[in-house]
Amino acid sequence: MKTLLLLAACLICSGTAAAREWHFKAMLDGREIGYHRFALAERDGHRELVSEARFNVRILGLNAYRYAHDALERWRGDCLTGIEARTDDDGRRLSVKQAPEKCVMSFAYWNPAMLRQTQLLNAQTGELMDVKISAAGEEALDIRGAPVAARRYRLEARGMTIDLWYSLQGEWLALDSLVSGGKRLRYRPS
Repeated sequence: MKTLLLLAACLICSGTAAAREWHFKAMLDGREIGYHRFALAERDGHRELVSEARFNVRILGLNAYRYAHDALERWRGDCLTGIEARTDDDGRRLSVKQAPEKCVMSFAYWNPAMLRQTQLLNAQTGELMDVKISAAGEEALDIRGAPVAARRYRLEARGMTIDLWYSLQGEWLALDSLVSGGKRLRYRPS
């Protein structure tokens, strides 16, 4: 997967029309456990998104849970045209390699068009999942110690509830999700 990260770096440095990056620290019940990074390169109506997540939950100095996810997504407009992903979910290894035949989106939080979808492709399993996404109001969100006006949305799918925050201009800001054991996973900009 280091090849995917190198590809992203090359795309970003090679004079693409647009490049974006999101760097989030991942916290479990307020304790930092790792990170999730996204790099988006765009050229001639095509987009490539590289994402990398690493989590390590330690209890009493021992590894209690490890998670690693690497993905390369190819897009044309708002349609996912290809995905290659590998996930190690605490020893459970998953791999996805697909070229969807119809216009679908993954859980592409970086793209506000995702908020209008009723189905999303799970990059870990390759499963097309029914989702319900609803607006949950405006509020101030603490980003790096300063309040930022944000719109909150709730995404619900089988077995998951995810709250997402976007700036008033549509920029993805943060994520909260309940995970096993009733713990709260949070993404905040690093």
